[in-house]
Parts: sequence; C-alpha cells; structure tokens
Amino acid sequence: MRRVAGVVLGCLLAAQIQAVEIGVQAADVQARLAAGEGDFLFVDVRDPVEIMFTGFTDSVHVNIPYLIVDRNSWNGERDIFQLERNPRFVVEIAAELERRGLPADAQIITLCRSGSERGEPSARYLRDNGFANARYVIHGFQGDSIKDGERAGFRLLNGWQNSGLPWSPKMNPDKIYRP
Repeated sequence: MRRVAGVVLGCLLAAQIQAVEIGVQAADVQARLAAGEGDFLFVDVRDPVEIMFTGFTDSVHVNIPYLIVDRNSWNGERDIFQLERNPRFVVEIAAELERRGLPADAQIITLCRSGSERGEPSARYLRDNGFANARYVIHGFQGDSIKDGERAGFRLLNGWQNSGLPWSPKMNPDKIYRP
C-alpha cells in the first residue's frame, strides 16, 4: 500500500513540475513584450466569439484558435456548443512563425480564458507536434473564479485581466482570426 501511495505521489509531483515548466505568468509575458523582445510568438488561442464577449489584449501577436465553436453541434453534458480542435492550428502557428522570421524552436506562448481548457492543452499539443518550446499563460486571460461570497463564480482572481495588464473590451481586427 505504501509503495502504491508513493508511486501516486511521485506521479502527481511530476505532473506539477511539468505544469510549472510550461506555464508562465502573465506579468512575465508582458514584461518581455515591454522590453521589446521579439524572439517569441504570443498567441490568443480563444475562439473570436469568446474574445468578443470577454475582452482582448492587443499585446498578443495574433489570434489562432485552438478550439473552434461548432454552432451546429450541442454538448448536452456542459450545455454549450461543441468545441472542435482547429484542424489547421499547427499549420497556422507554423505559418505565423515563418511570417515573423522565427524558427520552429522559438518560444510560443498561448493564452486562453483560464489557462486550463485551451492554454495548457494547446501548448502540450504544439509540443507533441514539434514545437518543443510551447508554453501557456497560467490562469489565462480572465483568471480563476472566486469561490465564496457575494461575487462567487466571477473570474476576478489572477490572470491577465485581473493583474492590471493592458486589455480592452474591443478586439483588434488586424489580429483576430478569420478563416
């Protein structure tokens, strides 16, 4: 029993270390941008419809959705439209790197709403597809939800938006994904 518990604990610690390894804080990304670092690609991986309702940071270089809302398919378990992986995600990331004169091993930092549903998975997917330096913004754009009190359920903890970093309720049409 102790051996099994040790193995489970070891696996959990390895997963936490790996998450920290590919996660980056929002303020650190903004600091790199403010310093004029041009050796990485900062990508908002949310569907443009979501960005329209939650806000946008013009700090990103481009918006390339990892998951796209399929308005013809309903997910009854979650009571939302089905999300499908963008079949051109890897190709579009590669094209954006090339457009900017960056190599495939350049750091790619992805940003989603919370960091968990698309941010981290998109970074892992990019790593699995040859982009070894893909990372994601921990807590994403809106951050975590408050658990208790009058504002329970509102995304008012951490993340890009709640860290005082630049954002706007308006999108930059030059950076928004248009298939």
